[in-house]
Amino acid sequence: MLARLERIETLNGECAPAGRLLPEVRALLGEAEAWARAEREVPDTAMDAVEQCRQMLQGTSRTLLA
Repeated sequence: MLARLERIETLNGECAPAGRLLPEVRALLGEAEAWARAEREVPDTAMDAVEQCRQMLQGTSRTLLA
């Protein structure tokens, strides 16, 4: 996840278009979900944060790519 965060930061610093950033953000979210499921004692707040990110990303994707 850290490597992906670095790629996102680099793309953002390069002012990359949403079409290049969104796949990385989606993949990061998938990795975060997998990590949260693999851990035995993930706080509910962490799971809630992942779900909120997923919902926000879905709304943003439609807006930016429309």
